[in-house]
Amino acid sequence: MVTQFVAEYAKLLVSHPEDIAVSIKNLEENYNEITIVANGEDVGKLIGKEGRMINSIKTVISGCKAKGGTNYRVNVEAKK
Repeated sequence: MVTQFVAEYAKLLVSHPEDIAVSIKNLEENYNEITIVANGEDVGKLIGKEGRMINSIKTVISGCKAKGGTNYRVNVEAKK
């Protein structure tokens, strides 16, 4: 559910939506890491000025934390 939301939201923000890939890795019992892989040109758009865009994504995901009790960390990487 969270990865699908992040993928759809990220596709709305970038110039190359076909390059968006989202993966989730379980690091600990109640801790997951979400990685957004995007075209190199779009990484800045996902992070935003002063990190505002990525912080807004983290804020929405924190609502999922309240419901399920799982913590999330969000990373953005350039496609290789």
